[in-house]
Amino acid sequence: MALNTERLAAWIAAWAGADVAAIDRIEVLSGGAIQENWALDLTLADGPRAGRHALVLRTSAVSGVAVSWDRLQEFAILTTAHAAGVTVPEPWVACADAVVIGRPFYLMKRLRGEARGNRLVRDPLVLAGSDGLASRLGGELAKLHRIAPPVPGLDFMPVPDGSPAAGRIAEYRRHLDALDAAEPVLEWALSWLDQRAPAASRVCLLHGDFRTGNYLVDKGELAGILDWEFAAFGDPLEDLGWMLARCWRFGAHGREAGGIGSRQALLAGYEAEAGQPVEAALVPYWEVMATVRWAVIALQQAERHHSGAEPSLELALTGQLLPQLELDLLTRIAEIEAGR
Repeated sequence: MALNTERLAAWIAAWAGADVAAIDRIEVLSGGAIQENWALDLTLADGPRAGRHALVLRTSAVSGVAVSWDRLQEFAILTTAHAAGVTVPEPWVACADAVVIGRPFYLMKRLRGEARGNRLVRDPLVLAGSDGLASRLGGELAKLHRIAPPVPGLDFMPVPDGSPAAGRIAEYRRHLDALDAAEPVLEWALSWLDQRAPAASRVCLLHGDFRTGNYLVDKGELAGILDWEFAAFGDPLEDLGWMLARCWRFGAHGREAGGIGSRQALLAGYEAEAGQPVEAALVPYWEVMATVRWAVIALQQAERHHSGAEPSLELALTGQLLPQLELDLLTRIAEIEAGR
């Protein structure tokens, strides 16, 4: 999608209280199957924000998945996390007027760093830092999890009534029914989860996709946490289980925390910031839940291609992850039942 830079510059100038706004460079960034991200170099000639700014413009792709928030909602979540001291890009402004670029969008400061998981798990500076990055990420999650409903500006997000785990199980069953697909391994795993669902727990704000690939690292250090479109209110262990699931290690399976550090470091960083211990015995349950969830999302992504809504080789190939995810489910459940 080409952007109308003249219209965009005029809108930014009006918002920023500047007479002139010049877009010096704009180009689409790689990645983002659900969103489009554009690097934008902006100069404001005057006004309270006068100067040069490196920004990211984030807008929706042609089609999305049912569980993804829209960009205005995501901006509200990002703003909430930023206000709570979580390390995120500084939010600038959201625009609901689709006339400006054809879709709603928001702007945030652009950070330096690498986000691609296959590179981060092999980054010499990350590995030289031992478990430092994993510990830092655990601490960031603990900061986020201090936010509990109700939260001003996030009234669009439902709050679980009862067990968050039971709510997730029901949600994934609905998605499978909507896809009209026969997936016996996923159905069996959901039954296993259902039989062991924890009772109602503390509910807090979750990132919802907290994993390697969704944070930036600059010279071995955390630069910012990205991609808040799956945020939700739920059990805090859900975010930890997602980060620890085997499917997000990018081949570095010996480092359980996203391929960049140990399980112990992630949990220790969380506990240090939270000031209380994690119920570590329950985390493996949420690793199984994470794997089921990714399998459902993979099927939804493939359906976006097969339905013709968004023909894409990347989306089609995402559906081919299912056999590996099914194997991960069978293996992890066997390990849990064996006490490992």
